[in-house]
Amino acid sequence: MFLTELSPLVKELTQQPIAFMGGFVSGLLKLNLNDDPIKSWLVKQGIDPTMTVPTNAPSTGPQSISID
Repeated sequence: MFLTELSPLVKELTQQPIAFMGGFVSGLLKLNLNDDPIKSWLVKQGIDPTMTVPTNAPSTGPQSISID
């Protein structure tokens, strides 16, 4: 059961290990893909950085909800 949940992760890791690790590390470090050093590198690689980051990303920090 646990292995079936990890199989898509392992599949992506084996198909494109450098891209996967780059995305994993940038996620851990919470890097913004629209910042200049990363954005210019992505443009040189032929990747549109505006398409990789969702525009409706939630704001950082805790959010309050009301339960009736």
